[in-house]
Amino acid sequence: MKARVKWVEGVTFLGETESSHAIVMDGAPEGGGRNLGPRPMETLLVGAGGCTAYDVVTILRRGRQDVADVVVEMDAERAPSDPKVFTRIHLHFVIKGRGVRNDAVARAIELSATKYCSASIMLGQTAEITHDFEIVELTA
Repeated sequence: MKARVKWVEGVTFLGETESSHAIVMDGAPEGGGRNLGPRPMETLLVGAGGCTAYDVVTILRRGRQDVADVVVEMDAERAPSDPKVFTRIHLHFVIKGRGVRNDAVARAIELSATKYCSASIMLGQTAEITHDFEIVELTA
């Protein structure tokens, strides 16, 4: 995998991926930024959320669960001093669907956390990562 990050101005950077996508990252105004995009560490956290959400959706669909929506809400804490790594990350999954089984969701999250999601497994080297979920039953 290859990527490229180009400095634009101030503390604004343009990240470009091998798959031809781009993301603007910027710092907070108090750090010299103009708030034009997410902070790099926010991008890292969202990437981990996307990685695990991808796994959970894929595993649930393979398990023939009727999933209509998956949202991962993340809450993280960072170390107070440099390099300010993530020290705690909590992922709350909101699964919407019809007849989605509790055990299937728990298993999908566990498989993602321990086997498939390289982003969260890597972040787990410095952060305590916890998970919980709720299932919202859709009718009609």
